[in-house]
Amino acid sequence: MDRAFHLGVFLVLALFVLVGMNRYVWVRLVRDVALPRPWRLGATVFVVLAALAVPIVFTLARRHSENSISGATGLVWSWFGFVFYAFLIVACADLVLLVVRFVRKRTSAEPGPPASAPSAGGELDRRTLLSRAVAGAAALGAGGTTFAGRRAVQDVTTPVVEVELARLPPAFDGFKIAHLSDVHFGPQLGEHFLDEVLRRVRSLEPDLIVITGDLVDGSVARLGPRIDRLRELAAPHGVFFSTGNHEYYSDANAWIAWLEERKIRVLLNTRVEVEKGGARFDLAGIPDRDGAMFGPEHAVDLARALAGRDPSRELVLLAHRPSQVDLAAEHGVGLQLSGHTHGGQLWPFGALVRLAEPYVAGLHRHGERTQIYVSRGTGFWGPPLRVANPAEIACIVLRAPR
Repeated sequence: MDRAFHLGVFLVLALFVLVGMNRYVWVRLVRDVALPRPWRLGATVFVVLAALAVPIVFTLARRHSENSISGATGLVWSWFGFVFYAFLIVACADLVLLVVRFVRKRTSAEPGPPASAPSAGGELDRRTLLSRAVAGAAALGAGGTTFAGRRAVQDVTTPVVEVELARLPPAFDGFKIAHLSDVHFGPQLGEHFLDEVLRRVRSLEPDLIVITGDLVDGSVARLGPRIDRLRELAAPHGVFFSTGNHEYYSDANAWIAWLEERKIRVLLNTRVEVEKGGARFDLAGIPDRDGAMFGPEHAVDLARALAGRDPSRELVLLAHRPSQVDLAAEHGVGLQLSGHTHGGQLWPFGALVRLAEPYVAGLHRHGERTQIYVSRGTGFWGPPLRVANPAEIACIVLRAPR
């Protein structure tokens, strides 16, 4: 009941924001530019229909077949991206104009020779010209950003990140971990994207593969057959998984069983030893914090995962949310691998993500011993757009102390 209430509040707020953005963009790009009546009417109808299509597509997306990133559904999501960036550009322009008008008003209040008043027609022409200039800049800027953002969603990068760990044995120097996170296989990403993911992972030649949650958006029955080739993920030291919040929206227990059948080991408050040449380090995983709402076995319990371990060994933790790093530091984790943030996905959302998470993307040191790497995500969620936040499968290269 509590989750349903919060989901309802979120949907109402999201709808309110969506309506507000579309109306603001219509005002500044259609109404204020003094279009001829037929053009104005046509543009108004288009904006209304496109705005209505966004929540409809979002609601029905789980029933769509694979690759709804393209076609009509993709175009609807592109409208969302266009409106978002047009809104930002116009809002910034209006803020600048407001400041300019305020300064002019303060300046005109000072004693001086009276200025001749412009004619009503001249003032109207200047305002229309300015409105059209702002609208044109917004349309070009938003259109170009949306086009680039759509192309970026399937251009998965493979950054190489070297991490020196104080307790790592020399035998593991150069050990490579392929880190996937937030793939979000589902209505918009399926078999074709999986082919690209498998190809990218193979190209890294990793010693070990980890997936830090939000792998799927959909049920096993609907989505499982489409991504069965995940069984092809393989590395000499295994493939490991920790749950994200979206697994819990899609029947986590069913997905855990499905992954285990495909030799993808799920670390649910558990730990394994990674061995090479007689040397070892520990790899542990904890569930997402939302898991506690779905059963006590899914509540975060890092102490249980680490019970009985040798504290002199290096410890790598899989934890979906960067905010779990405080807990990791308390338990002597050397490196935490996380996702969840998507790097913000759409600039400048990264600034908002920082309100909820301590780190948004990249490698950071947290305290004296713990480091954390936050993935920008391999896929996307919501609109098929990425702006200034490339998708990634990171290659984490472990380094022993020099």
